[in-house]
Amino acid sequence: MTIEAMVEQRRESVAQVHRVGYANRAMIRKKRCKRTKKCASTVPMALQDLFVSCRQMFKGPDTVPLPEDIKRLCNILDNMKPEDVGLSSELQFFKTKAAVKGTPRVTYTTIYQCNDFSMCIFFLPANAVIPLHNHPGMTVFSKLLLGKMHIKAYDWADPPRADGPDTPIQLRLAKLEADSVLTAPCNTSVLYPTTGGNIHQFTAITPCAVLDVLGPPYSKEGDRDCSYYKDFPYTAFSNGEMELKKEEGSCYAWLEETDVPENSKMDGIEYLGPQVDESRGFSS
Repeated sequence: MTIEAMVEQRRESVAQVHRVGYANRAMIRKKRCKRTKKCASTVPMALQDLFVSCRQMFKGPDTVPLPEDIKRLCNILDNMKPEDVGLSSELQFFKTKAAVKGTPRVTYTTIYQCNDFSMCIFFLPANAVIPLHNHPGMTVFSKLLLGKMHIKAYDWADPPRADGPDTPIQLRLAKLEADSVLTAPCNTSVLYPTTGGNIHQFTAITPCAVLDVLGPPYSKEGDRDCSYYKDFPYTAFSNGEMELKKEEGSCYAWLEETDVPENSKMDGIEYLGPQVDESRGFSS
């Protein structure tokens, strides 16, 4: 890599931080507190409750949280505000209306991560896209904190592969579970390993901040790597007589696994919001 390329890469990284707003004076970096009772009192109750609940309910790979635990976590997330993670609608990132040249890049920051779960925030400039991707063996909670976005989500349909002569073998039938616009504040979206829209895509209509809780998190070693897909209308590879009635075609699509899309690349920044108190991670 040339010196000029390295400088340009660094300039882009710094620009992303400023666009998100974590470098704003309203988000002055705080030193990590020592794990004392005095420090714990500075953690927003909602964020600490979220962390404690995650510690209690996520049991590792190949497990799905109990229904009552899912309901409890949704209730916490539904009531969370941007301020609970150090954000504000007054930050310049969420006020920016000017079009971004080229493909807007998504920025993310990790609040906390362990082997059982992760808590992170995704920042999407207007028109930015997190392409269609899956969450193998994972339960995911998504809370739109700020902004307005379109979400499209699929689950694999049965049978997993079509036998029609006109259907390319690399395509797989999927059922559309969501195709809607969300505006903050709104309720939490939940997807499961095989239901709830495990394969989804986010498109920002305005600058957005999305709080995601994933259990367990992505892991190549744990066979939970992320795969990306391209969707095609059901009618593009079917005459409407195979398996489905013609009028049901709009509820289904063909998905083809693709290489990692160029617009899936993200910039990571340090989380500068309130810190969770790990010493209280197993309290009731």
